[in-house]
Amino acid sequence: MQLKQKLSILIVLAFLVPAKLFAQDNQFSGWAAVFHSQKLSQHWGYSFDGQFRSADQVNFLKNTLLRPSANYYFAKNKVGALGYAYIATNGRTASGDKTFRPEHRIWQQYTYSHKVGKNVAVAHRFRLEQRFMGHSAPNKNDQYFSQRLRYFVRGIVPLKSDSAIFTQGAFLALQNEVFVNIQNKNKVNKHTFDQNRAYVAVGYRINKMIDIETGYLNQYIKQAENYTLNHVAQLALYTRF
Repeated sequence: MQLKQKLSILIVLAFLVPAKLFAQDNQFSGWAAVFHSQKLSQHWGYSFDGQFRSADQVNFLKNTLLRPSANYYFAKNKVGALGYAYIATNGRTASGDKTFRPEHRIWQQYTYSHKVGKNVAVAHRFRLEQRFMGHSAPNKNDQYFSQRLRYFVRGIVPLKSDSAIFTQGAFLALQNEVFVNIQNKNKVNKHTFDQNRAYVAVGYRINKMIDIETGYLNQYIKQAENYTLNHVAQLALYTRF
């Protein structure tokens, strides 16, 4: 399969963006992330990711996300996980007062990976989240619980490798993730659809255990009455042991 054909397939997979593309509010932010996974035995392992996300115009650190999980490997390409996430969200009111909202999540996921053609790796991830939202000061009465379902697809296209096993070199990464509210949506944004994240990046695989990449993420967020388009510059490190 030629590189052009590979890119065409992955673009279709990765950019399933919603029909509404004209956002009422445009924002610009920066995200940094570390993703680690480690296999401990034939069937068991764990993973962890830490992410740091700025507010609009990179004015301050808006989100800190810490997300560990225990993983069960049904097969090399089929993995289940049970995890916890802590998300700290800092904000500012119109009058300039600082706000803080903690969120605790329990989540379950299933990941299935496969090849497209000879060496394009594609992963599909289905995640269910139980979200426990703390209050946002100065409002002490806005705590709530909700559930959200997420579908994620990611493709890695080696740029110079024809080998079936990609262990080193430059690559192109394309991914998309759709979020839908399945419980208590009226407390979130009053809609089933929550957000969409489309992402394209260039990266380098140092060896079979370490990738580093940088790219652009387009985050479309549905609000109760309008919508936001967040333009994100992201830097990410992936480690696998």
